[in-house]
Amino acid sequence: MSSELKIDLSKYENSLSKGNQIKRLLWSLVWCLLARPFPRSMANSWKLFLLKSFGAKVHKTSVVYSSVRIYQPWNLEMGEYACLAPEVDCYNVGKIIIGAHSTVSQKTYLCAASHNIQSKKNELIFEPIIIDSQAWIGAEAFIGMGVTIGEGAVVGARAAVFKSVDPWSIVGGNPAKFIKKRVLYH
Repeated sequence: MSSELKIDLSKYENSLSKGNQIKRLLWSLVWCLLARPFPRSMANSWKLFLLKSFGAKVHKTSVVYSSVRIYQPWNLEMGEYACLAPEVDCYNVGKIIIGAHSTVSQKTYLCAASHNIQSKKNELIFEPIIIDSQAWIGAEAFIGMGVTIGEGAVVGARAAVFKSVDPWSIVGGNPAKFIKKRVLYH
């Protein structure tokens, strides 16, 4: 195999600044010491205050469970009554926006970054994840970078979503595929 075709991770350069790394370290300590000790959604107003203190744009009615992991709060936006359930991993190197009345269920992984697999240096790349209003992300789902979950859409439990989902659609599987349209009854 030609040396041109080899990946050389010794040449990898972290594109995130030292300042960013220090902010993330400080954030991790603050969340671990001042938010995680509270059970589940208890002390929610306090947790929202901590998030806002680090640049998050969260509505006062948003709900964030104590076990949630948020990589960069300054890249998080949550609308009214939006919820990040227990053990959600919000890897928001890129912006993550969660619309009003949307729920991201337990153990979901929101991954707004990856690496450039076309490059020998494997650089970090990122794109936003947008979860529009009234959407529901089922337990243990994976949502990849650059994905928009349309208004009212449902992502089934353990689905892996790599492409945007149309509004009021239900998807599931790995990779996620259209199952049917979502219809609300009175």
